[in-house]
Amino acid sequence: MSTGKMTSKYRSPMAEAVHETMSDAHRLGVIDKQTMREFDVLCLTPIEPLSARDVQSIRKREGVSQAVLAHYLNVKPKLVGEWERGLKTPSGPSLKLLAIVKVRGLDAIR
Repeated sequence: MSTGKMTSKYRSPMAEAVHETMSDAHRLGVIDKQTMREFDVLCLTPIEPLSARDVQSIRKREGVSQAVLAHYLNVKPKLVGEWERGLKTPSGPSLKLLAIVKVRGLDAIR
């Protein structure tokens, strides 16, 4: 059943299985694009804005420095510090990766 996708982007292993099944059904024309979008929302890890406290809490829970977290997110350590001080907020791919780490831990993106 594996399609080579990272399992860390799904809410759970069950959500991954459901999503893969529905993706196959979509490719076969059994379900339409709108229905597939609804399954995306239900199965994929949600992305919600993270506060400065959230970012710091995630980093401390994982037991890593700002520099180490920055390495895993492919950003500069200075940016992680700015997130933690509330000067900037994570967005785009960084926000998605942080959402995954929040739910599944740092090992999910290693």
